[in-house]
Amino acid sequence: MPTLTFFPLGNADSCLIDLASGEKLLLDYGHQGNPEDDGDLRCDLPALLRKGLKKAKRDFYDVVAFSHLDKDHYERATEFFYLEHAQKYQSGERIKIRTLWVPAAVITEEGVDDPEGKVIRAEARYRLKVGKGIRVFSRPERLKAWLEANGLTVESRRHLITDAGQRIPEFTIAQHGVEFFVHSPFAKRLNDTQVEDRNDDSLVLHMTFLCGTTATKVLFAADVTHEILADIVAVTRAKGNAERLQWDVVKLPHHCSYLSLGPEKGEDQTTPVPDVAWLYEKQGQERGIIVSASNPIPEKGSDEDKKPEPPHRQAAAYYRNVLEKLDGEFKVTMEHPKQSAPAPLIIEIGNAKATIRKEQLVGAAAIITQTAPRAGR
Repeated sequence: MPTLTFFPLGNADSCLIDLASGEKLLLDYGHQGNPEDDGDLRCDLPALLRKGLKKAKRDFYDVVAFSHLDKDHYERATEFFYLEHAQKYQSGERIKIRTLWVPAAVITEEGVDDPEGKVIRAEARYRLKVGKGIRVFSRPERLKAWLEANGLTVESRRHLITDAGQRIPEFTIAQHGVEFFVHSPFAKRLNDTQVEDRNDDSLVLHMTFLCGTTATKVLFAADVTHEILADIVAVTRAKGNAERLQWDVVKLPHHCSYLSLGPEKGEDQTTPVPDVAWLYEKQGQERGIIVSASNPIPEKGSDEDKKPEPPHRQAAAYYRNVLEKLDGEFKVTMEHPKQSAPAPLIIEIGNAKATIRKEQLVGAAAIITQTAPRAGR
């Protein structure tokens, strides 16, 4: 049975996808917790990942994706992964990456100030130069120029590049029980703009899992703003691909920020722009699940509520309103299963579509597993 595991990392992202065919894919790696601080409730991400790999008797992921070069999506990744471009990142205990997924901006962006971000960029560039172990999403003019500056051409690397509106060729329903459809980044948008924006140019994926005759749709929205999300909806509908926007599970963009819904926060609920409203209100399936990879949603009037950073309670109120009509669930990674003791959120994909694994913990051992009750039940 395929599973999605979302890790409690504060306002940071990492999700492990385990396929029924055995492959493991890790989307982002935002290890910001301090395991030596008992008051830090964020998880020890490398310890949890190593435990899972040891159980599977492997030292690699089939895919590791960095959706963009914001630190909360790659923090301390250079301590954990075996990187091919430099010997200093190749000690024996490091975890290997068979295929690295990155948006084209990770290759082309020059304004990377963070040292660790530069390392991730160097790894992506090395793999693209060598011509294996990488998939790059979108091919704007900047990528063409970068390739030519390094003695390469788009044609020579075309087999490693996937544009928005295409499926990722390595995974098929027939062989793996899942297919990945790329929504972002847009080559045209990157060609027309003068400045690369990491959030707007981040990797947005739609997944279709097939278990028996049951299809389950999952949308990972990285950190895109409402403008880009609206563009995704408009383009996808215009191409007659509205089914690529249906969802049983959504990983919300940007830690439940109101800016991923609309330009105004609102007093008690954010009002989304029309195309974004269509995505959530018309494309959501019955008993859908929305996941906010974020800190707990603040209470109205609290100190956290007054801060400009997400999560925003007004955005959460909108999502909860959508899910009430779908008999669905709104889950926050730092609140699951309870705010005082967050733990990985595991969503199982099967004949009942997406269901949340409920675990009763005694000490450190999970001893009971069952489907979680839905909202209103």
